Amino acid sequence: MSDSHDVVIIGAGAAGLMCAATAGYRGRRVLVIEHARKPGKKILMSGGGRCNFTHLESSPANFLSDNPSFCISALKRYTPFHFLELVERHGIEHVEKAPGQLFCRGRSQEILDMLCTECDHASAEIRLGTSVQAVQDHGDGFTLDTTGGRVRCESLVVATGGLSIPTMGATGFGYEIARQFGLNVLPTRAGLVPFTLHRQLKDHLAPLAGISAPVEVHCNGESFREPMLVTHRGLSGPAMLQISSFWYPGDSLEINLVPGEAMRDTLYGRRRQRPQSSVAGCLGEHLPRRFAEAFCGLQQWSGPLQQYSNPELDAVAATLGQWRIDPAGTEGYRTAEVTLGGVDTRELSSKTMEAKRRPGLFFIGEVVDVTGHLGGHNFQWAWASAVAAGQEV
Repeated sequence: MSDSHDVVIIGAGAAGLMCAATAGYRGRRVLVIEHARKPGKKILMSGGGRCNFTHLESSPANFLSDNPSFCISALKRYTPFHFLELVERHGIEHVEKAPGQLFCRGRSQEILDMLCTECDHASAEIRLGTSVQAVQDHGDGFTLDTTGGRVRCESLVVATGGLSIPTMGATGFGYEIARQFGLNVLPTRAGLVPFTLHRQLKDHLAPLAGISAPVEVHCNGESFREPMLVTHRGLSGPAMLQISSFWYPGDSLEINLVPGEAMRDTLYGRRRQRPQSSVAGCLGEHLPRRFAEAFCGLQQWSGPLQQYSNPELDAVAATLGQWRIDPAGTEGYRTAEVTLGGVDTRELSSKTMEAKRRPGLFFIGEVVDVTGHLGGHNFQWAWASAVAAGQEV
């Protein structure tokens, strides 16, 4: 016998749980199927365990997509303030760690508990440790063969996420379903991911692992002014994660190590006032001292400033403002926070997230080709796309 529901949602992550509660409150009989034994694993790890659950200034400009206008409708109808109201209604204390970026004051578990509570109140069932083995179209609905038996539904919502962090259970199953129903799936790649470096530069910077510095990084016409973190494998931190979404293999990065500083004037002034001082000493007033010394060693800048000619100081200032590096690559899906690409938004209704080719089939969250900047935007897309679908299924 089949287990029948109005709506089946594949995936108990941020988007899946939000959609389940939204549909359940409309009186729909909802089942969420999750192959992991616990829901919301990525919610729990997000924001260093404190969940950067939204960004107050989230707008379409904060998202990447092959079809940039697609996200406008959902984001406009479910704003960060709608989700904040839900958070505050559940008594979850929050902090604004950076302008617009909201985190739990406590643990990420509070957001997951809130979503599960909402699902419970909406009578949406969550079935864990259950894998979907096949999806069949039977005209007036769908049949799912699962490890827990056969399930039937009128509407099917795919909220399976992307390929990022496979150790937490990420798979390409959502893309397989899209292709099964004839939907185009755009090429995927890791986003919001640290860079790896070629051996020589990596070995030179490796002793600085753990040191962070405020920089401005540029690539392919985009730029971000945020901290950069040196790691044993390469470069990370918000600046590098942000620009990684715009980087392609073979591209160079230009890094301004002293954004907002007129280093040419600073170096000229220091040479005049303290001719015996070094470039490293001057740079150490703007960057962590160890980083300044290592960078000067990398560039072979030594000796007192009085030994530098004007053209030489000009070259030093230019390098500090436009340090050009060619990453070896990225750490890939293993540590990527998001997956770029995915289900082509031209295949979906921007109002409901429903597949144009197959009414009753919906795709929400990360599986769709909409990817946000760092800072809570991807969660906001999860909430907004989930509500858009939940109000229709």
